Amino acid sequence: MDDYTRFATFNSPGHLPVSISFLPATWLKHGRDLEEIVLAHGVLFPRYQKGDYKNVKPQGLYAYGRKFDVWGCEWDNISEGYDSICVGHPLKTREDIRNLEIPEEDAGTPHGFMFLQLTYLRGYEECMIDFAEEPEELAILIEKVLEYNMRQIRRKLAGMGKKDLHIGFGDDLGMQNGLPTGPAKWRKYLKPCFMKMYSLCKENGKIVYMHSDGCIHEIIPDLRDCGVDIINPQYRANGLENLKNATRGEGRYRIAVNLDLDRQMFPFAKPEEIENHIMDCVEWLGLREGGLALSAECAADVPLENIEAICGALETARDYYRKTVF
Repeated sequence: MDDYTRFATFNSPGHLPVSISFLPATWLKHGRDLEEIVLAHGVLFPRYQKGDYKNVKPQGLYAYGRKFDVWGCEWDNISEGYDSICVGHPLKTREDIRNLEIPEEDAGTPHGFMFLQLTYLRGYEECMIDFAEEPEELAILIEKVLEYNMRQIRRKLAGMGKKDLHIGFGDDLGMQNGLPTGPAKWRKYLKPCFMKMYSLCKENGKIVYMHSDGCIHEIIPDLRDCGVDIINPQYRANGLENLKNATRGEGRYRIAVNLDLDRQMFPFAKPEEIENHIMDCVEWLGLREGGLALSAECAADVPLENIEAICGALETARDYYRKTVF
């Protein structure tokens, strides 16, 4: 059993799992200077080969320009190396929902595959009105998106070997201060969807990882009910106390956390502030038996000295179990 699986199952990993990633825009801006930092921290980047940054070319939604997905949603990218935004929503009316055909093309389960997909199809405002008024068409649309996702998950599971234990998903369920639907309607309309999708994964013996931006701490136990083994929440939107309460109890209140560190502070903080932030997270959520990993994502606005500080602090956190008496 590797350290990541031990972390996920609270089975005493040898190291605290840590990772740092860079948007394509970050590589495009810093290039060779960023590579020097990466090469100096080989334990964090074991697969990186010198010169790899020259091969970075934004693909898909990270590429400049407009494009359509399999559902007919239109996406626009005005800044190469950053993500696109959905600007074209094909379901203008509720009658359009009734006429919607589930795509025949298999595109997997990209980020935003369930809840956000509803907003892409309807537009955020219309989708929120649907949740407020609860017309019959809301349930129809949810069922169509769920049916498509179930097909994609079955295909994904069929292509995985028995030794492929981990399966990952991403869907931003929260805003900065709470759920856009509110917890009651999320539980009514969306929890059954995640329950059905993740139950299929659990039946196939998989460890389920879920990324979700926004303030989601109040439904983390619900996601645990659905079969999520590892939750990847944001630090700032949730806060350490809320995350500790939602993930460090017993039963449904105990779940492994791959914490998304404070991306909003990275561009502006001093290096020592970043180091303190990372160790605070470990002190709040670290357990000797595991259940904590740390991940950092750096956009192009993060100074190189702060990237260096993140790398150094993550290396220190990685050895936390070896230096700490619990």
